[in-house]
Amino acid sequence: MDVPLNQPLPDPHEQTRLDRGRFLRALLLSAGFITVLWWIKLVETWLGVSFSALGIFPKAATGLVGILTAPLLHGSVGHLINNTLPLLVLGTLMLSIYPRAALRSILLVWLGSGLVVWIIGRLSYHLGASGLSHGLMFFLFIAGALRRDRPAIAAAMIAFFLYGGMLLTILPGEPEVSWEAHMGGAFFGALAAVLFFRLDPAPAGKRYSWEDDEHEADALEEALAAEERGMYEPPPPEGVPVLWVRPEAPTGHGAGADVIPFPPRRPASPDPPAQ
Repeated sequence: MDVPLNQPLPDPHEQTRLDRGRFLRALLLSAGFITVLWWIKLVETWLGVSFSALGIFPKAATGLVGILTAPLLHGSVGHLINNTLPLLVLGTLMLSIYPRAALRSILLVWLGSGLVVWIIGRLSYHLGASGLSHGLMFFLFIAGALRRDRPAIAAAMIAFFLYGGMLLTILPGEPEVSWEAHMGGAFFGALAAVLFFRLDPAPAGKRYSWEDDEHEADALEEALAAEERGMYEPPPPEGVPVLWVRPEAPTGHGAGADVIPFPPRRPASPDPPAQ
């Protein structure tokens, strides 16, 4: 069955080219950020120093600097390896599906998760980009549920299928893991999804007649009802054509008159009186 569309679809070849270019840019930006993290860790290794003092130390004025620098630092190479692939996958999905909301959301997660750690964190240095990766996962999952278009739902399913276990790491667990950063990133990622998921327009797709807005649907229903009334209801008297008109009778009596006059009726005689 051929279903009519209400809006034209974009050129598929041009749309494919644009999507591929956006995906490659997102991949390069995510890979570039991860490269910076690895260079920082390599500098620490080569120089034999530790930048842990630039992490977040809760409830201390000097620890506020770590809100900006902690996601760039990692306690060990293994810690950085654990964050590399999630940042690459989730960052690429985020930047390719939500290019307008990405910068605001990442900034909110970056600062918000660090502030949560500074307020409620244990008295130790907190390092790593795991709070950022948790924020990206929660943003993708909740934004996909809110938008419900194909790319958003696909990104949400990929993020949850690969990293749905992050739901468990926002609670206290291993003492060496900063669950406070995970919880802060998850909270602000969800908040960013609610605030910014409409910044990026949904991709063009098929629209059928039943997807019109309420006004257009009411207008269509009224037009159909009017057409049905015209088919099954008789027209008003003013619209009925006149098939025969009675000619007017000529005045007077004589030849050519259509009406024969009758003499007036005489009154009946009264009955005789009774004897």
